[in-house]
Amino acid sequence: MDNPNYKSGFVALIGRPNVGKSTFLNYVVGQKVAIMSNVAQTTRNKIQGIYTTDDAQIVFIDTPGVHKPQTKLGDFMEKSTLSALDEVDAVLYLVSATEDRGPGDDFIINRLKNVKQPIFLVINKIDQVNPNDLPEITAQYKDALPFAGIYPISALQGNNVNPLINKLIETLPNGPQYYPSDQISDHPERFVIAEMIREKVFELTRQEVPHSVAIDVTSVKREDDEHVHISANIIVERPGQKGIIIGKQGQMLKKIGTKARQDIEHLLGDKVFLQLWVKVVPDWRDKSAMLKDYGYRNKDY
Repeated sequence: MDNPNYKSGFVALIGRPNVGKSTFLNYVVGQKVAIMSNVAQTTRNKIQGIYTTDDAQIVFIDTPGVHKPQTKLGDFMEKSTLSALDEVDAVLYLVSATEDRGPGDDFIINRLKNVKQPIFLVINKIDQVNPNDLPEITAQYKDALPFAGIYPISALQGNNVNPLINKLIETLPNGPQYYPSDQISDHPERFVIAEMIREKVFELTRQEVPHSVAIDVTSVKREDDEHVHISANIIVERPGQKGIIIGKQGQMLKKIGTKARQDIEHLLGDKVFLQLWVKVVPDWRDKSAMLKDYGYRNKDY
């Protein structure tokens, strides 16, 4: 890296569930890195998306939406979110223009009071509100913290995202390029594959099987230069959920597999053969050993 003025750093994304953190990350990075779904609580680990230009590299840490934990999995997610704030160069606090400030926001704002790094307020989903309402929406938050900047954006359409990125780069320290230019995530492929399968389960089964799903990718084998064979288990807590995911004559499972396979092929650039099974593991979200098996490890927070 010959450029002495190269800027690089880590930026945390924090906000209530469903404010569009993953949509933002995917827009900035330009590919699917984070799972997107309108079911709350779909992001479970600190997913990192990497944005690289000739002059800068931003490593984004996408934290799970903050909420009151009710299971060990919930507990893990909250610790994971809060620990991310202690190790970054800047924080983007995302809120939704379509929702009023609530207790969840007060909880986050309280936690952000201890953060010494610059915090930017990002008001997302402005494409869904009347522009005349923006001053009122902004007023709910603007005095809560000494923000380094306030940016109304639409992560879905990209409105005002570039000025925010430019401002972020300005505030980052000079530093090395941590990752190769063409790398967009620091997660092993298996993790991203699991996320893509999980996203399709959410998308297609909606409310029926929301949070009690984990994906265990059991094998990823390259058969030749162009073909990859992937096997994975979809883990649920109850037999009824298994029935929903398999569907009538296996139709739902087939649909999940087809949609996930298309995304995975796009990610790997190869033809993919995807085999899915559904396994019932009662109360897996409350068993520490199970959480470790399915990729939620203490070293992640």
